Amino acid sequence: MDWCLDAIPEDHPTPSVIVSKDVVRKNIASMQSYCNEHGLKLRPHTKTHKSILMAREQIAAGAIGLAVAKAGEAEVMAHASNDLMIAYPAIGTKRSSMVAELATQVDLRIGVDSSDAVDYLQTAAKKRGVTIGIMLDVEVGFHRTGVVDPDVAIRLGEYVSKQSNLVMRGLMCFPGHILPNAEQDRWAAYEESLQKVVDGLRSRGIETPTISGGSTPTARDSHRNRLLNEIRPGTYIYNDLNEVRLGVCTLDECAARVLATVVSTPERNKLVIDAGSKTLSSDRNAANPDAGWGYLPMFPQAKVYRLSEEHGEIQLSDQDIADVSPPKVGERLWLVPNHICVCINLQNQFYLHDGAQLQMLPVDARGLLV
Repeated sequence: MDWCLDAIPEDHPTPSVIVSKDVVRKNIASMQSYCNEHGLKLRPHTKTHKSILMAREQIAAGAIGLAVAKAGEAEVMAHASNDLMIAYPAIGTKRSSMVAELATQVDLRIGVDSSDAVDYLQTAAKKRGVTIGIMLDVEVGFHRTGVVDPDVAIRLGEYVSKQSNLVMRGLMCFPGHILPNAEQDRWAAYEESLQKVVDGLRSRGIETPTISGGSTPTARDSHRNRLLNEIRPGTYIYNDLNEVRLGVCTLDECAARVLATVVSTPERNKLVIDAGSKTLSSDRNAANPDAGWGYLPMFPQAKVYRLSEEHGEIQLSDQDIADVSPPKVGERLWLVPNHICVCINLQNQFYLHDGAQLQMLPVDARGLLV
């Protein structure tokens, strides 16, 4: 797709998210090729697209299963794969009963980092008469969830192994603190964090067949951690301005853009568009937090400098105005958002462009917080 505005019908509603089918398929194939080359299983995280169709495209290309965050998302993605990981603790009676029911239909594994999480799952699984796989969540440097102390992680693994309706499937982690071109000592520390737990569990007769990492920025360096045999990147399917600024992808590899309409031109260098925080989200750029809320390919020096719920305010530079006539009220423009995952979750639907036509598709797992 060449992102020509003339290819979009004049009556197409804005703001809306347009996804290039061609770029999506290239991104899927590229990540799968990397994994095949390095002997890694690919389990894409569906948080980015939340689409059954996109998940099926990933599975068809060679992904071994899917990752999700919540039980509700898992229920939706069971329509795309029978091998699911919930990479988030299923805490609470409601969630644990949902995943136990789902375990009657698919091969399910869930990340845990506490005995409380184990107890919720064991109770629900026993009541439903199913077995649930457990991925022990180990902290490797990002400091979010995950067991910090290797000895505590080993004891938790032993506790899991004693449960009648749970089975240890391996370790999971999130290396979100490691950025592209990180020094080898960061990768060595990452590997060592996992190795201590693997060795401690093995000495107690507990195997960890899957070691699962994640994050798009680290994905193509995953072979630098020799323990990993599975990765869970999500954003790579669409990419966004975060990944561009981090050097992970190019603008041409961003498969999703927001189409917006200019609704006001109150000053010579100012535009107001119909895409505000309810479209773009309020997430700042990870690499440059003061850069604004997106990138306008037609106006590379412009800045989306302020968002309210329905308004996006754009400051054009004098150079932008000199190079290209600024759009008038009613004209449309493209915007590459900072964080596409949140942006997609704000939409009821997206539009897939195959180079000739637009197809409206639902964001199937939108807003499923439980």
